[in-house]
Amino acid sequence: MKKTVSISGMTCGHCVKRVENALGELSGITSVVVNLAEKNAIIEVDENTSDALIRETIDDIGYTVEAIN
Repeated sequence: MKKTVSISGMTCGHCVKRVENALGELSGITSVVVNLAEKNAIIEVDENTSDALIRETIDDIGYTVEAIN
């Protein structure tokens, strides 16, 4: 299933890499594409990956999840 994660606080390519790496390490996420201009990440997840885990992972590296759709 595809989800769009709106993320605030990303300002550069380094931020994009940190988000990609953090989300990519989660079990159940098979694809991560972060768009700095749109301030979001498009991810492919299985049904067992909770929004709470995604939110916590992003929060832990210093960014804020605004929404998950």
